[in-house]
Amino acid sequence: MIPTIALVGRPNVGKSTLFNRLTRSRDALVADIPGLTRDRHYGRGRHGNRGFLAVDTGGLEPRARSSILGAMARQALQAVAESDAVLFLVDGREGLTPEDREIALELRKTGRPLWLVVNKAEGRPRDAVAAEFHELGLGEPLPVSAAHGEGVRDLLDLVLAPFPEAPSAEEQPAAGLKAGPGIAPKTTPKIAVVGRPNVGKSTLVNAVLGEERMIASDQPGTTRDSIYVAFRRGGKPYTLIDTAGLRRRGKVQETVEKFSVVKTLQAIEDANVVVLVLDAQQGIADQDAHIAGFILEAGKALVVAVNKWDAADGSRREAVKREIARKLGFLAFARLHHVSALGGRGLKELLASVDAAYAAAMARLPTPKLTRTLIEAVSRQPPPRAGLFRPKLRYAHQGGVNPPTIVVHGNQLEQLPDSYRRYLERVFAEAFQLHGTPVRLQFRAGRNPYATRR
Repeated sequence: MIPTIALVGRPNVGKSTLFNRLTRSRDALVADIPGLTRDRHYGRGRHGNRGFLAVDTGGLEPRARSSILGAMARQALQAVAESDAVLFLVDGREGLTPEDREIALELRKTGRPLWLVVNKAEGRPRDAVAAEFHELGLGEPLPVSAAHGEGVRDLLDLVLAPFPEAPSAEEQPAAGLKAGPGIAPKTTPKIAVVGRPNVGKSTLVNAVLGEERMIASDQPGTTRDSIYVAFRRGGKPYTLIDTAGLRRRGKVQETVEKFSVVKTLQAIEDANVVVLVLDAQQGIADQDAHIAGFILEAGKALVVAVNKWDAADGSRREAVKREIARKLGFLAFARLHHVSALGGRGLKELLASVDAAYAAAMARLPTPKLTRTLIEAVSRQPPPRAGLFRPKLRYAHQGGVNPPTIVVHGNQLEQLPDSYRRYLERVFAEAFQLHGTPVRLQFRAGRNPYATRR
C-alpha cells in the first residue's frame, strides 16, 4: 500500500495550497478565508518513483465549541488516525501561536510520524523563519512555500524516505481516496449527490457509506467543496461525490459560495449518475427544477430521492407528489424514491436504481436493432410533411454513451419538428429499456448530389 500523508494545522495556514501542490491539481478550494476547508479531501500524489495519498483537512481547533468547528476537528483527527505520516503546518508570517502549541500536544499523543512544516517562508532566511518553532519540540522545523513550491521537494524527500518505492502508478486507491478525473477507473460509476442547501445530501452520503465521512449539520452551506469518496458495496466499486448546495443565483453573494457552485457544476459534468435530493418537509421549489434542468442539459443519468419522507405527514406527502408532477414532469425518465437519510430507509432501492441508470447510460446498442426500431417507429407514425416532401429516416447507429446518443441518417431531417424528435426518443428508450437516463438524437442528412446543378 502507498503511504497516506495527512495535512493538519489551524485554519488558514495553507493546508489546501500545499495539498494542491502535492497532488498537482486544483481540487481543493483555496482562498484567504479561515475555515474554508471542512471535510477530509483525498488526492493522489507522486514524487519520483514513490506514490502517496495526501489528505487535506479542515482547521484543527482543539477547544472548538461550535458544532461545525467540533466536527472539523474530528475529521482532522480521523485523518491523522488513518495516516502513515502527518505534516503539521504552521504560519511562518504569524509566528508561533497558542493554538499551535495545543495542536502540537494533541498530535504528539497520536504517536504518528510527525513533521513540522513552516509555511509562507518565501523571501525570508530559513533559520529566522524556523527559529521560534523549535519551542514545540517536534524536531527540526522545515520552512516551505506551498504557494511557490519552495522547499516542497526536499520536504517530500524526508517524509517519503522511510517508505518503499512504488513504481506502479496503477495501485488501488485506499478507502476514502478522492477519485476525481484521471484517478477513478473508467469502469467505476461516479455518483454526484446534488440539491439545494440543507436537504440532507451529506447525511445521505454518510448513510450510504455507513460512517460519519461528511460533516452534516442543519446549518445551510455546511459543505463547501465537492468531496469524492471511493467505496465498495456488495463487492462493487463506486465513487460518491458530495457537493455544495445550489441556491438561486441572486442569493449567491459570498466568493466562497460562488466557488462552491462552480465545483458542484463541475461534479455534475464529471459524474455518470446524479442523485437529485429533494426535501419532503420544505416542498419542491423552483430551484429544484432549475437544478434538474441543468442535469438534463448535461445529459446525465438521474435518480430522484425525496428525503425526510418519514418526517412528513400525509397531507404534506400528497402536496409533494403534486408539486413533483407539476414542476418536475420533464423528469419522467428518472426513477423516484422516498427515503430517509437519517433513518437509513430506502437506500437499498435507491442504489439499485443508480445501478440501473448507470447500466442504461453506458449501454451498447447494436446497429441492426436500432435501424429496425427506427423503421418500425416511422411505419407506425410517419413524420409530418415539410412542404411537398416528407423527411426520410433511413437508418440509425449509436454515436456515444452517457447519455446514449443515437445518430439517425436520412434526407431533409432538419425539417423534423421537436415533437417527432421526442416521439423517437421515447421509442428508443422503451425498445432498449433505457430507464434513468436521457436519450440524445443526432440527425445527419445525406448530401444532395444535384444541389450544385442548375
